[in-house]
Amino acid sequence: MSPIDIVIELASALLLLGGAAFFFAGTVGMLRFPDFYSRLHALTKADNVGLGLTVLGLALRAESPAAVGKLVLIWALVLLAGATASHLIARSGLRRGIEPWTRS
Repeated sequence: MSPIDIVIELASALLLLGGAAFFFAGTVGMLRFPDFYSRLHALTKADNVGLGLTVLGLALRAESPAAVGKLVLIWALVLLAGATASHLIARSGLRRGIEPWTRS
């Protein structure tokens, strides 16, 4: 294994660990935040960043540009779907009368 391969493997491992850390942080935020909207925000943002880091880590290990393209396409579609879904969920919460949390 050449030194460049070792650096790529190390960078890939760090990006994958970073992605896992963001997924974990999003889960903790969903469990710990006080209201519906902040939980939704934490989960959406952390999952988008976590998936981005995971895709970058996997792209470094990909064997072809086509595989990298597929990973980036998947990431883009998940970003679009996540933003759309979180917007619709938040709007549904507002319509049902769920009030944002304020300090009392």
